[in-house]
Amino acid sequence: MSGPSREEAVAQLTRVLGPAVADAGFDLEEVDVRPAGRRRLVRIVVDADGGVSLDDVAELSRRASDLLDENDVMGTAPYVLEVTSPGVDRPLTEPRHWRRASGRLVVAPLTAGGQIEGRVVSADDEAVVIDVVTSQEPDGAGGSSPAKGRSSAKGTGRRGKGSGGGPVSGGVTRRRFDFQELGRGRVQVEFRRADDDAGDGASEPEGPAGAGDRSPAGRKAPRGSADEAEETRSPAEPD
Repeated sequence: MSGPSREEAVAQLTRVLGPAVADAGFDLEEVDVRPAGRRRLVRIVVDADGGVSLDDVAELSRRASDLLDENDVMGTAPYVLEVTSPGVDRPLTEPRHWRRASGRLVVAPLTAGGQIEGRVVSADDEAVVIDVVTSQEPDGAGGSSPAKGRSSAKGTGRRGKGSGGGPVSGGVTRRRFDFQELGRGRVQVEFRRADDDAGDGASEPEGPAGAGDRSPAGRKAPRGSADEAEETRSPAEPD
């Protein structure tokens, strides 16, 4: 036999890699094995409170490769090893996931029915605190648009029971939900985060783990700059 089945390989990889990943200070979030042409792709997803850098990925890849060679988990089947961090589409199912989503806009179904949308404030091992938008002004009220980065309620279904809540501002209520009240939460993609409003307004989509330096080529020139004025200047009319 060239190698174990997918289910057997995942179970063995989890057993072998779990302790080593934990010793390195990370959580083993997922192990996946799937065909990739004539080889198998072994994908290992890790995470930590402080995030995962490119150096972390390189070190964990080296450790995982050594362990796989020592234990012969994959048998004689050729494989490609990939170590990565969770993407923004990773469902929030564990207390640590909610804790690491602090400051993020999330949507989660309520076990009692309906769903909530709001920004995660904090989380512990038993519950999560979320700033939930409980009301919205009618369209056109006051002639002003909503503040950037503010979450909005879906307005469907019943609201979760929650506890320890109270008005915050602008129709936002801070509420504490026990994890059994919530289903699988999801982080919402934002091109502009709420905490960016206090800055200069220039924000960029988040890159992969470990991408620290941003390329100057990716930044937009300020409006009204000399370069832009030169490009939009009309030629002088002939005499």
